[in-house]
Amino acid sequence: MIIAITGLNANDNPGPGVAVIRALREEFGPALTIIGLSYESLEPGIYLDTVVDKTYQIPYPTAGTAALKDRLEYIHEQEGLNLIIPNYDAELYNFIKISPLLKSKGIKTFLPNHEQLEVRDKINLYEFGKKHGFSVPADQKVNSIIDLTKAAEELGYPLVVKGKYYEAYVNHTADVAQKSFHLLSAKWGLPVIAQQFIKGTEINIAGRGDGKGNTISVIPMRKLYITDKGKAWAGITIENNDLIKLAQKFVKATKWKGGFEMEIMCDADGEFFIMEINPRFPAWIYLTAGAGQNQPAALVRMAL
Repeated sequence: MIIAITGLNANDNPGPGVAVIRALREEFGPALTIIGLSYESLEPGIYLDTVVDKTYQIPYPTAGTAALKDRLEYIHEQEGLNLIIPNYDAELYNFIKISPLLKSKGIKTFLPNHEQLEVRDKINLYEFGKKHGFSVPADQKVNSIIDLTKAAEELGYPLVVKGKYYEAYVNHTADVAQKSFHLLSAKWGLPVIAQQFIKGTEINIAGRGDGKGNTISVIPMRKLYITDKGKAWAGITIENNDLIKLAQKFVKATKWKGGFEMEIMCDADGEFFIMEINPRFPAWIYLTAGAGQNQPAALVRMAL
């Protein structure tokens, strides 16, 4: 099998790619060839010889679908790809759009559609929660400092300010919240999301949906150690049927296809609040292989 994988950065804000590859190599061994797809020349995964066999640079998502299509066709001519697993939120729109073309070339993917991608977006998550009976913190879309001030008046402090794609900061004062707004809007664009702060225990769930409403695998995890960016650096699996049912309810409501991550906050009363739903495998996905439910390997089998 020849599988191309993105998300090769492995620093304090790690991408999922290296963890996905570790899980696949554990399952398929020497029968597997990994083609790394990188956006920058300094992504650490490129230089790990036991992880990636060969690497090609691909254009940034902002270059559009035509540039991505042309580059992937060239790579396919050189390598004969069987499957592509994209691992960044921002690149999924383009990969989903060209997936029919990739399929016609013999390159498989296993991705949600654009409607599924949109419904769990941070911008739409609160409305999604209301419609399907999920507990989601109140939030507001913020396009200016005036919007931020209004959101803070309604939601109060501490206030969580989140980027459109990545990163979130808990802010205790207006000055710090404004700094977070400028930082995140410059990095990820508008709108920025202001979200109600929920105090509690942070839990993450990695899951897989088959695209028909069935849940293939669910692994809940509690973070034991995080980086300064809030990324899990160490964690432990949790056995909790309520968390499993929560993930199954999400998959059934959306008919989710592919991997996903739910970021959950459990408050003092034991209520589970959905903070985010990420539309791809998390950077800690190798834990699912260690727990006996190798989700990346399951995705490969279903895609092929």
